[in-house]
Amino acid sequence: MQNRPKVQPGPLSPRLSIYRWHITMIASIGHRASGMALILFVPIYLWLLRGMTGSEENFEAVFNWLHSDLGKVSIWLLGVSLVYHFCNGIRFLSIDAGWGESRDGMRNSAKVVIALTVVAAVVMAVML
Repeated sequence: MQNRPKVQPGPLSPRLSIYRWHITMIASIGHRASGMALILFVPIYLWLLRGMTGSEENFEAVFNWLHSDLGKVSIWLLGVSLVYHFCNGIRFLSIDAGWGESRDGMRNSAKVVIALTVVAAVVMAVML
């Protein structure tokens, strides 16, 4: 039998501290984060629906919350998350279909998604 050197096993999944950050990596992590934000907003959304269809007291509470600073920031974050997740989801679907799956194509499409999201975030901030 040969004496084989012991091989140090690598990480089972990539760690963020090992790799140099790329825009495609940021886009992927952002997609996960925006999806989590959308899921976490569901209870607030249900509370808003209940308030808009319930009693006058519930409606007034929801109305006051929506016009508060916390309500405006929450709605803005929801809007930004929704725009980003939608645009990046289309980006992922196009990559899965074989369009823009080169490195440059992936980088450029990530830049477009981030730029669209920034524009939408500014527009929504002005609207609120």
